[in-house]
Amino acid sequence: MMKKKKTIVVLSGAGISAESGISTFRDANGLWRNYRMEEVASPIAWANDMDLVLEFYNIRRKQLFEVEPNAGHQALVDLEAYFNTQIVTQNVDDLHEQAGSSNILHLHGELKKVRSTEDESLVYEMKQWELKKGDLCERGSQLRPHIVWFGEAVPALSQAVEIVQQADILIIVGTSLVVYPAASLMDYAPEDAQIYYVDPNASQLSYNKRVKCISEKASLALPLLVNELIENQE
Repeated sequence: MMKKKKTIVVLSGAGISAESGISTFRDANGLWRNYRMEEVASPIAWANDMDLVLEFYNIRRKQLFEVEPNAGHQALVDLEAYFNTQIVTQNVDDLHEQAGSSNILHLHGELKKVRSTEDESLVYEMKQWELKKGDLCERGSQLRPHIVWFGEAVPALSQAVEIVQQADILIIVGTSLVVYPAASLMDYAPEDAQIYYVDPNASQLSYNKRVKCISEKASLALPLLVNELIENQE
């Protein structure tokens, strides 16, 4: 009888995408053109200055069309041949998809998608980088970025919890582990799950001794970790 595949869940954050050249727009003390993130990524910002919000996301989207996945993204694809693999990402880019990963849950939305301001179930793929005022959904309402803004609920959070609860192995990569919801998601992993934390600033977590910390960039650490996990299959 064929042995059941183990389940690997990957929680990814901004660090893995930064290696591909994706700016987090938090590099300069959390400011973008002297605006705080909340001033360009919130429902209030949208209501007060739609043009500013559109410009912010157009710049981010244009950048995304110009970058490629790195070795960290690509290494995760190799897991799928040997494990049930699910990626839960805080990132709004599609670099995991570009690399070839199949099962990806975006917690904070997707930059290459837009949705109706009237009916959030009307979601559209963006083939170009620019979204303009006057771009309407099929029902005639303005389109907005398909992004979870500050002050909005995270609809995919409960699904993410269910995914993490199934993990035999949990890999956390490119996140500080102090930003919600990544930090809380780790707590839902089964007690016997192996947990790896990959980040240049990773250090042993005083509150969770079972986490193996790998203080290295994703593009360097993930190919080695993936090979190790494949070779050490029971």
